[in-house]
Amino acid sequence: MRSMAVWIVLGIYILLMALVAIFTAKKADSLTNFVVGGRNAGPWMSAFAYGTTYFSAVLFIGYAGRSGWDYGLWAVLIGVGNALLGTYLAWKLLADRTREVTRRLKIKTMPQMFEKRYQSKPMKIFAAIVIFIFMTPYSASVYSGLSYLCESVLGIDYQLAMLFIAAISAGYLVLGGYVASLFADFIQGIIMIFGILAMIFCIVRTDQVGGFVQGMHNLTEKMGESGIASLTPEMVVGLISLILLTSVGTWGMPQMVHKFYGVADRKGIKRGTIISTVFCAIISCGAYFVGSLSRLFFEQVPTVDGKPVHDLLIPQILSHLPTILLGVILVLVLSASVSTLSGITLTSCSAISMDLIAGGIKPDMTKKQTFTLTRVLCVLFIIASYLIASIKSPILMLMSFSWGSIAGAFLAPYLLGLYWKRLGRKGAWAGMVGGLSTSLILAVASGFDTANAPLFGILSMAVSFLLCIVVTLVTKREPGGGEFFARDAQNAQ
Repeated sequence: MRSMAVWIVLGIYILLMALVAIFTAKKADSLTNFVVGGRNAGPWMSAFAYGTTYFSAVLFIGYAGRSGWDYGLWAVLIGVGNALLGTYLAWKLLADRTREVTRRLKIKTMPQMFEKRYQSKPMKIFAAIVIFIFMTPYSASVYSGLSYLCESVLGIDYQLAMLFIAAISAGYLVLGGYVASLFADFIQGIIMIFGILAMIFCIVRTDQVGGFVQGMHNLTEKMGESGIASLTPEMVVGLISLILLTSVGTWGMPQMVHKFYGVADRKGIKRGTIISTVFCAIISCGAYFVGSLSRLFFEQVPTVDGKPVHDLLIPQILSHLPTILLGVILVLVLSASVSTLSGITLTSCSAISMDLIAGGIKPDMTKKQTFTLTRVLCVLFIIASYLIASIKSPILMLMSFSWGSIAGAFLAPYLLGLYWKRLGRKGAWAGMVGGLSTSLILAVASGFDTANAPLFGILSMAVSFLLCIVVTLVTKREPGGGEFFARDAQNAQ
């Protein structure tokens, strides 16, 4: 009966995604529509697409459990940072300017943006390669986040759960492209909101928590006994690193920036800012709040072969929930994973097909050929991510560093490039290569110590900003970028 209820909920979800694929298939009739959806997305669609791409199983199973155990209620500050810095401030600073310039210059990918801004085709190709290399382990990690939930709580084979993600993602993404992704993300966003609120409500009512008031009292005592009731300098550094990496770091992630390309107008940006912020506050703060309750359920972190495994915290907490709600939670995590995977896949494959192959290796490709190639690459990318996750390759360890590496390479040249006309090609190259190199050097030097990955990501972004600024100021002003800032010139007249 338990298994039947879960499969019924899963069946409803799969049916909804199938309807999305069928409904949007005819809309993906050109490369532009497939990649950016005709650039007419409304605020609700755009906001939910941003939020659902932001969060995956990695948040619910990984970050929330580990951070909740390490920091207790302080972990909710990470969720607040995600909402205010990662969402509200990102939309305020980046959305309108990115939407305007990508629409005016017909830019469809982040590598193309770098090419237009810095008049550098090699930079476009380099950016496409970075996206392909570092997005692969990132997408594989989306699958792996489901393993403990499916196997230890729901009794569903991990491989089967990953096949669900792969099939659902490939189905609607290949058929409908960005438009399908928008519709699917909106539905999945509603599922995520309902699921996280239901999860909090039921967990707070368990015997281990004893209601909100009693639970907060007990948790405060547990935090005092564990020495985390007051923030220590080490905890402050850890929290700030996590907040900056998971909030500001997203500003340089191609799949997140891509959501701004398709917003219909400036009114949509204003409304989308509020909607997306509220959505992210509910999801992120809710996830970290549930993680903070882990000390009421466990005296120590669950172990596997004698080693503590923080990824088991949330799944074992969820085992206390009613069966039907477990099905909803599975769909919640599936939704978060599928939406994130589709965003990563579309961003990565469009960069490879349009920027690396059609824009470099084989420039004589027609738009129709590029369109077909993008669809094929989407399928191959999803399969490759599935295979990497299924064999549990050590490459999954790189996911902890991929976020920092991509943000270290792209954030400074992207953000400074939007506003600082003085920033030229040399400064951008220095920031891009320096930030990426810093992340990789620190990762290798630490023996790929994932505990320090957030700090390494912050340092790589800081180095990138510093190099962009210093190299630009000590070198001769470079021509170019006039077309990129055409709107500013028109407004000044």
